[in-house]
Amino acid sequence: MTDTSDANKQRNREIAQNEEAKQIAGSVRVSASAVTAAVIICGILFTLGWLALR
Repeated sequence: MTDTSDANKQRNREIAQNEEAKQIAGSVRVSASAVTAAVIICGILFTLGWLALR
């Protein structure tokens, strides 16, 4: 019975580690998208401002 319990605990640990890795990857992906969007928006605003001052 303890072998089954230990196996379940180990399996649960592995599942938790996999979920954590997925969550980190998702967070990095969202952060990269946010940075990309911010750079594009800043580029557009800078260009519009530069053209307005010209």
